[in-house]
Amino acid sequence: MNNPIATILAQHPLVVLDGALATELERRGADLNDSLWSAKILLEQPELIKQVHLDYFRAGADCATTASYQATIAGLTRRGLNRAQAQHVIQQSVYLARNARDEFWSNAENRKNRAQPFLAASVGPYGAFLHDGSEYRGDYDLSEQRLIEFHRERMRVLIEAGADMLACETIPCLLEARALAKLLIEFPDTSAWFTFTARDETHVSHGETIAECAAFLDAHPQVAAIGVNCTSPLYINGLIRNLCTATQKPIIVYPNSGELFDAENHQWLGETSCDAFGLQARAWYANGARIIGGCCRTTPAHIREIATWARTS
Repeated sequence: MNNPIATILAQHPLVVLDGALATELERRGADLNDSLWSAKILLEQPELIKQVHLDYFRAGADCATTASYQATIAGLTRRGLNRAQAQHVIQQSVYLARNARDEFWSNAENRKNRAQPFLAASVGPYGAFLHDGSEYRGDYDLSEQRLIEFHRERMRVLIEAGADMLACETIPCLLEARALAKLLIEFPDTSAWFTFTARDETHVSHGETIAECAAFLDAHPQVAAIGVNCTSPLYINGLIRNLCTATQKPIIVYPNSGELFDAENHQWLGETSCDAFGLQARAWYANGARIIGGCCRTTPAHIREIATWARTS
């Protein structure tokens, strides 16, 4: 089973993830006011996605997380694509990340003190398809089996396109984690990380404790890392401490900027709390995190802060 996280951690103290994709595309002028969100750019400006991947590699990221978070069969066919076209768009997210990685790695200067970057195929939650902010609530009313059926084809397409592992991310509830973990067994050669959104230092968005979620996933051999993403930096240290009580897996964190997303008006509100991202990342590492990056509203500059201290300390 391919587990690039374990491979890197066997040689380096930290895996440096990339940062935000969608909000970085917006920062570069892309219009994401659309139910497909970043997947819209797969259709309209794929080279811009490749450029963002390249810039994260140049900033020090060990990983490219594909632009498939909101690229689902259901969402793309609802837009008017047929099933084969939808599958191709999802595959394209992997190809763009791989092309960026191969271009970066072809330069010998980029290989110094670096592991070869890997490709993590983003499997966003059902709430991302709904495009109503429910990935921060987990209040959609679906059974475990229905969730498995929703995720199955995209997961298969991403794996067949050549992703090195899956990123089951922004999960709001234990039910969806159970569904994804059960589905993962159908692809025994594939590993995945699992990250939840959290409402505070103890609870994931739907209300279960992060420790309960981690304990469930801890026994799953294909789960490469467990943690949180798209959560305020202010909660991360407490969440890491709670994760450490429930799992022996590597702990992964990639918080957002600390702002809150208003799903109704499609805007970010509140104050940022990531102005000292590199210093914050050191504290997360000290508390036990071994895979660190950024989520919404973080940039290549934030990832460079992490990579700089990680590779010079």
